[in-house]
Amino acid sequence: MAEGGDANNSTNYGVTGPGVAAIKPQYCATKDHFHEYLNSGTDKDLKATDKDHLKDGEAIEGAADCDFPEHKAKRIKLDESDENVKNESKKDKGELFQKEGEHKQSNKKARGQNKNRPHMKPKHYEHDQKLCTSVCQEPPRKCYFGDKCRFLHDVSKYLESKPSDLGDHCYIYDTYGKCQYGITCRYAKSHIGPDNKNLVNEDLMKTWEKTVIVKNSLSKELQQVLRKKKFYFGKSEQYLSKDNKFENQGDAEKKITQSKCVEDNAVEMKLPIGGSSTAVEENCSSVGSQGNITTGPQSVSCTENTLDNGHVSEEKQKIVEIKETAVSSGTDTVIAKSVKNNKQVTSAKTLGVVTDEDIIKLRSCEKKQLNFRDKLYLAPLTTCGNLPFRRICKRFGADITCGEMAMCIKLLQGQSSEWALLKRHYTEDFFGVQLEGAFPDTMTKCAELLNQNIDVDFVDINVGCPIDLVYHKGGGCGLMNRLNKLEHIVKGMDSVLDVPLTAKIRTGVHEKVNIAHKIIPNLRDCGLSLITLHGRSREQRYTKLSDWEYIDYCAQLANPMPLFGNGDILSFEDANRAKATTNVSGVMIARGALIKPWIFTEIKEQRHWDISSRERFEILQDFRNYGLEHWGSDTQGVEKSRKFLLEWLSFLCRYIPIGLLEHIPQRINERPPYYLGRDYLETLMASQNVSDWIKISEMLLGPVPPNFTFLPKHKANSYK
Repeated sequence: MAEGGDANNSTNYGVTGPGVAAIKPQYCATKDHFHEYLNSGTDKDLKATDKDHLKDGEAIEGAADCDFPEHKAKRIKLDESDENVKNESKKDKGELFQKEGEHKQSNKKARGQNKNRPHMKPKHYEHDQKLCTSVCQEPPRKCYFGDKCRFLHDVSKYLESKPSDLGDHCYIYDTYGKCQYGITCRYAKSHIGPDNKNLVNEDLMKTWEKTVIVKNSLSKELQQVLRKKKFYFGKSEQYLSKDNKFENQGDAEKKITQSKCVEDNAVEMKLPIGGSSTAVEENCSSVGSQGNITTGPQSVSCTENTLDNGHVSEEKQKIVEIKETAVSSGTDTVIAKSVKNNKQVTSAKTLGVVTDEDIIKLRSCEKKQLNFRDKLYLAPLTTCGNLPFRRICKRFGADITCGEMAMCIKLLQGQSSEWALLKRHYTEDFFGVQLEGAFPDTMTKCAELLNQNIDVDFVDINVGCPIDLVYHKGGGCGLMNRLNKLEHIVKGMDSVLDVPLTAKIRTGVHEKVNIAHKIIPNLRDCGLSLITLHGRSREQRYTKLSDWEYIDYCAQLANPMPLFGNGDILSFEDANRAKATTNVSGVMIARGALIKPWIFTEIKEQRHWDISSRERFEILQDFRNYGLEHWGSDTQGVEKSRKFLLEWLSFLCRYIPIGLLEHIPQRINERPPYYLGRDYLETLMASQNVSDWIKISEMLLGPVPPNFTFLPKHKANSYK
């Protein structure tokens, strides 16, 4: 493990360094005392903490009352690098430089991402011992792969190698009356009857018949259409053709000027068409090899095939009529009808009659209106902002939830892993999705694709992602330096969406160079319904506090469009201060929700919640249940739930209980020192050691598989 600084490793209890939260003296401890207590063997009693087995009064007594001998002051380790340089001065300079580089690398502060961290996908834990899905289904079906299938078909052989069950109660079966994972479920003994048949509670199933639990799933039909690039983007192509025409207008005028030197008869053919050439240019687009419409400036010129005595030819008129019909085919159009060389390429699938809304474009004032003001907005959080976590925050009072950042190119390609980020639970009554992209064409097409196929209340544009993978391709925060592209993206997406369009931005790219105030008025005029401003730049990351004074200045510029502020909110006092001292319409909460998801309850009830370790553990149990429901209760689903639980625990460990703080509330930029909580579980949850996070996951999801390894996504969370 990479080690963090020793600022909180004080030898005198109650004495903390700068940037470290102040703890009451009776709870303070040194690093050695902290880990000595956790490794003292008390964890044997901790397994009874699960509420399926825990009885009242069995909680471990306060650990702060334990008397540990006070250690002597830690001796300062001498730096021997100077002596090594003198002794090795006669050796090869290359070896010396190599050692110095290794020394600097070892002392480098852990920050950023663990891009090369050891990582095994959950589906690899079963290897060849996984049961074929054809056997799991009821009734069993014939395997499509036959003898070439690499999975097991013998149920008895599978049961011999299957790991033991994790509990006596299956959350999916107890909640919905049926577990679709059947015999592969790690809680199978609660719903498997004689002859390994899956039991069904029909009365419980009837209560959920009319409820769609999770929306926005990717169907196989739509996935095939996207992979074959057969999806018809009628509105997008219409906007992009006009946009390209406007951009190339100067070039077209130059070509027309140069063409005046051509013979008079050619000039006479070009000049009279006037307005009709525009109609041809907008409607008569050529059909690409994959059935998609493509446009170009060459449609300005007229040939014998396109014009006959100043009129459009019959062949072109047929193409125009077919494409106009495809554009007005409604929101359920999956594949367009297009004709090339009098041959039908694909057929259009439509449902219902054509209405005025399908033909006439909605004005901005006619679109769905949402009231964002004074709402508590849970930020779109990559990795940790998954559906089970959003359900936790929704239960604690979050008003607006948003899916994780999804890349538009992967959505257009029909990748299942990316479409999974768009899923919406039925309890999320105010839900949006966030898209990342760098170019107007892909973002506009992706917006039209989602507008027709998923159920969302708004779409958000990511203009703040700081990671190199996105930034160097021009997306995320890189769009702030490409204002022209950003404006075209906003206009294009707004033209094809029936729901409000929002954006999340930063103060700028470079530190101390704020540019958000230059961008916000333009985005407001382009049609955005809301902007969320994170009060930090890309280079700054989390090294300094969020600049709320600048957020206030930008909120005044954005008026009357609502602007939300984001950054450093960890208590209801922080939220009140942000609303009282600035002109923001609301606040977005990101890290604060990861550290303490009950922050939404604190803000709404205007109180500090001294939540107990048992209540916090019950929150983890709910996350486990939601994870098993979302990712599956088989071995693969259990390990996927464990992975995301461990990622979340890397943030949860930063929380300091209210009753232990010397000064209330806790500040988000203050590191928690080593302390002994009021019981063993509270102390364990305060550990920043990965092995202790794994211990908590084993209390919820059973023992980890052999050769299990885990490092958090962020290096700053991996120190001990």
